[in-house]
Amino acid sequence: MIMNMQEYIDEAEGALLHTYNRYPVVLDRGEGVYLYDTDGIKYLDFVSGIGVFALGYNNKEYNNALKSQVDRLLHTSNYYYNVPAINAAKKLKAVSGMDRVFFTNSGAEAVEGAIKAARKYAYLKDGKTDHEIIAMNHSFHGRTFGALSVTGNPKYREPFLPMIGNVRFADLNDIESVKEQITDKTCAVLLEPVQGEGGIHPADESFLKEIKAICEEKDILLILDEIQCGMGRTGYMYAWQRYGVKPDIMTTAKALGCGVPVGAFLMTEKVAQNSLAAGDHGTTYGGNPFVCTAVEKVLALFEENHIIEHVREVAPYLESCLDTLKEKYDCILERRGAGLMQGLVFDRPVRDIISRALEEGLVLINAGENIIRFLPPLIISKANIDEMIDILESCMEPQEEQAE
Repeated sequence: MIMNMQEYIDEAEGALLHTYNRYPVVLDRGEGVYLYDTDGIKYLDFVSGIGVFALGYNNKEYNNALKSQVDRLLHTSNYYYNVPAINAAKKLKAVSGMDRVFFTNSGAEAVEGAIKAARKYAYLKDGKTDHEIIAMNHSFHGRTFGALSVTGNPKYREPFLPMIGNVRFADLNDIESVKEQITDKTCAVLLEPVQGEGGIHPADESFLKEIKAICEEKDILLILDEIQCGMGRTGYMYAWQRYGVKPDIMTTAKALGCGVPVGAFLMTEKVAQNSLAAGDHGTTYGGNPFVCTAVEKVLALFEENHIIEHVREVAPYLESCLDTLKEKYDCILERRGAGLMQGLVFDRPVRDIISRALEEGLVLINAGENIIRFLPPLIISKANIDEMIDILESCMEPQEEQAE
């Protein structure tokens, strides 16, 4: 039975657990940088599934690769090898500069694996189980217990206490706050090179380099969470590559599968040889032939379509347009970000602006109460940016006039 959009929403409200405050739209299909709802209304997408659809929607080469794999083999156990996983791991190693790969089902699971690897590394050094991890305030790493334990926002953690424990928090770009948290129990420092959910805060180059130096001196592992800022979004395949601050362990997900749920944590050979061993970690679905076909094809299309080069070309234009908007409207306090991961900081909550934009055919998302986050597909054009700015500005002007 075909229903109208409101009927679909009513069905969802009666069946799904209410853990999201959803906008009243039922999305049905996508094409390029546009989405369409069940009523056929078209939307310019500047969210890309929260940084997932880097290649845009309905990419034929990507679709055909997945269709072909469906007819071959969807799943097998990790007790056996499969060709897509081998090929995907090889490509991922090449673009990341890391040495070993473990495929997961999500970003949060990748963070869980990274935490376990760091603690096992420390355990093998001294046989103790009281090691500590330093994470950053305002960070976000996921909602499973381990990932939530290192997420630097108390409102996410408090209802579910106690967490896994032995986690200390420092401030991004404040090296002294990190030094204050280091003890002889510290086994890892975990951070996002660009904080996403926490407000689009890029880490300073000097901060990353100082942390790396401390970690090397004290044999502490540096874990970089590249789940949102990775996969080309900042103009580098991974954001740390801009500064040459290579992590010991790295997490990736979101655009890694461009819609297929897959993540990974990667590590150097040193960590691999001195941490997780057979039986220490596992997953039923992680690295199966279907998801790894997606990873392999995504990485191939990034190279063939020169996605990184395109981001470097179009991102400065997005920054310039957002800066112009900031200069025009007093309610915009700041523009910050890197590449095609940008945020506008407002002096008020932004949900009304986002809701208005949706009504006008533009999909946006917040990062905190007063920040609009811009995470378009990486194939976005300057014309698409102009279209976005026109719609956004039309949604802001009434509010600006009212404020006056």
